[in-house]
Amino acid sequence: MTDPVRILFEQLGISFALGALVGLQRERSDAVIAGLRTFPLITVLGTIAAALDQAAGAHGWVLAGGLLSIVLVMAVTNLHRLRQSAADYGMTTEVAILVMYVVGAYLVCGTRVIAVAVGAMVAVLLQFKPELHGMAARLGDQDLRAIMTFVLITLVVLPVLPNTTYDVTAPLNVVNPFEIWLMVVLMVGISLGGYLAYKFFGRNAGILLGGFFGGAVSSTATTLSYARRSRDDPASAHLAGLVIMIASTVVFLRVLIEIAIVSPQHFLDLAPPVVVVMGGGVVAGLVAWLLVRRDRSQPPEPKNPTELRSALVFAGLYAGVLMALSAARTYLGGQGLYAIAVLSGMTDMDAITMSTTRLVRAGASEGGLEASIGWRLIVVAAMSNLVFKWLLALAAGDGRLRRQLAWLFAVPLLVGVLVLCCWPA
Repeated sequence: MTDPVRILFEQLGISFALGALVGLQRERSDAVIAGLRTFPLITVLGTIAAALDQAAGAHGWVLAGGLLSIVLVMAVTNLHRLRQSAADYGMTTEVAILVMYVVGAYLVCGTRVIAVAVGAMVAVLLQFKPELHGMAARLGDQDLRAIMTFVLITLVVLPVLPNTTYDVTAPLNVVNPFEIWLMVVLMVGISLGGYLAYKFFGRNAGILLGGFFGGAVSSTATTLSYARRSRDDPASAHLAGLVIMIASTVVFLRVLIEIAIVSPQHFLDLAPPVVVVMGGGVVAGLVAWLLVRRDRSQPPEPKNPTELRSALVFAGLYAGVLMALSAARTYLGGQGLYAIAVLSGMTDMDAITMSTTRLVRAGASEGGLEASIGWRLIVVAAMSNLVFKWLLALAAGDGRLRRQLAWLFAVPLLVGVLVLCCWPA
């Protein structure tokens, strides 16, 4: 058997299998127009049409003719169905037929892996109709606004920004509009993921998921919300302390994700000290959990994390921290870096983490930072962030919450001090 014939048989076999997969799903859903027999025929038709088109050099006319024939058959079939019944039929099966015809053709004209992935995706999409409809029904106007704003931030604003680093004197020599906004996309994407996860799981999942999703969206907002709740209901102070501790520990996980995305080649240089400090938070959280694990509470409703104003504020904060670190590195010989980390950590861990990681990625020879300095700045900022949250609880919470957070936060803070003093350079 020659190679072209063998390849065509392989393509026909894959085409038949993909069509049977989608047809099986449609057969189980009682689709009238196409099922287990029709879909394999459609995908095989697409493969044969593409093969004939290539062999005859028809420049797509055979493919177009096959597609037109399928459209005409579907039109006649649906017209007959509509005459027999006034029911309102959907178009899902019809669109799936068109997609699977193209998938069969793409097995010949394109990349096999992509064709298989698309065919499998069609089957999965058809199978999970109830779940997808239920998901859409649970999304409110604010949730859709959050998703669409993220689309605007990612697919409209980001592509038009210049991907150029200004080659001028420090601190402006680190300013790249595209990279700055890319960090905004990353931060908003992580927050949006936590926000949507809360919408589907956190509301009735108890305090563990409440703290986890609170940290994923905004640990500072979570701290403030539960601190205020403890003042109104002092009996909930222990519960509030646990949720705040969990949210504050999740921040370290968020930091690790950002390091891995911004500079994966330096992850093993920056992450281990952060993991050790996070371990202190985990230990404190487990102790607090053992004390209040029987208590249940509804987490407070998080705010939309994709507001354009918040994105612009973060972009300005990130650029400001980046330039401040660059200026301190250039004009102060490294002095002042830790002061910047303390101040930035109080307001936003994302900005100091991403800006520091980016400078580490650039390297000391290019005006950036050494990894040994980078992780220390991140740890210092994380410790500052914990102190700031305790101050929030001091201002807005009940006295019992302040005392509980004092010993809970003391564990990761002590671990952080030990790491800064004892970790090898």
